[in-house]
Amino acid sequence: MTALPQRIGVIGGGRMGAGIAHAFLMAGATVAVVEQNATAAAQARDRILDAVAGSVERGAVAPDPERLLVTVTWEALSGAGLVVEAVPELADLKREALRRAEDLLEPDAVLATNTSSLSVDALAEALERPGAFLGMHFFNPVPASALVEVVDGTATSPNALQAVTGWVRALGKTAVVVRDSPGFASSRLGVLLGLEAIRMVEEGVATPEDIDAAMTLGYKHPVGPLRLTDIVGLDVRLDIAEYLARELGPRFEPPALLRSMVAEGMLGRKAGRGFYLWPSEPR
Repeated sequence: MTALPQRIGVIGGGRMGAGIAHAFLMAGATVAVVEQNATAAAQARDRILDAVAGSVERGAVAPDPERLLVTVTWEALSGAGLVVEAVPELADLKREALRRAEDLLEPDAVLATNTSSLSVDALAEALERPGAFLGMHFFNPVPASALVEVVDGTATSPNALQAVTGWVRALGKTAVVVRDSPGFASSRLGVLLGLEAIRMVEEGVATPEDIDAAMTLGYKHPVGPLRLTDIVGLDVRLDIAEYLARELGPRFEPPALLRSMVAEGMLGRKAGRGFYLWPSEPR
C-alpha cells in the first residue's frame, strides 16, 4: 500500500474540506487547512475537532492535535505532498485557489480539486504544472464514505494518478478512476436521479418520503435522492444541473420546483428546510 504524504494541505474548511482533513488526520498525516478569514478558520477547526471526537467515541485512536493546523496563512501549504482544493463550486474561485497553492508547492507535489462536476481540464488551464493536477471527488460524509472518484485529466501524469489512487487506498477507501467529462460518473448519474425525483414531487406522483423509501428499500440506496439533495444543498444541485444541461443537453434541465425552492431559500439541511425539515446545526 502506498504511504500517505507526511503533510497534507486542504484549501477550505467547510463541510467537505473539514471531512477531507478529518480523514487524512485519522490516517496519520499532518494536515494544514487554509481558510479565508479568522472566523472561518475557527469554525473549521471546531468542525474538524468535533468530527475527530466523534470518531474517538466510536473506538478510533485519537490523533495528536498538534498534527492539525487551521490557518489563514497560505504558506502553511508549503512542504505538503498533496493539496486538495475544497472551495465552493465556482470555477474562477477554484482557479485562483489552485494557482495560489501551486506557487507554494514543490515540483513533485500533487494538487487536486474536490469538484463534483467542473472540468478538471478547464481548471488545469490556470496551472503551470497540469501534469501534477487531477480530481479527487470525495463524498459526504467523507469519513464514512468508502468512495473517492479520481478524475484523470488530459494532462494528468501517470505518476500523479498512480500516487493518488494509492493514497486513497491508504485512507481505507476505494478509488474509481474516470476520464474528465462533465459530471464525471457519480454526479452525472446521481444528479439525473435527483432531478427525476424532484419532477415526481412536482407532478404529485408521490411524497418525498415515499419516493426516498422506494429507493432505499427497493434498491438498497443508503439514502433517498430527495434527502440526499437536502444534504448536498438544493442550490448546489441547481448549479450542477445547469452546468450539465449546458454541457450535455436538456435531459439535465432543472425542474421548475427546484428553481422555486432555491429562490425561496429552501436549500436543504444547511437552511433547515428543503424537501424535509432539519434541526439547526452547530456552527
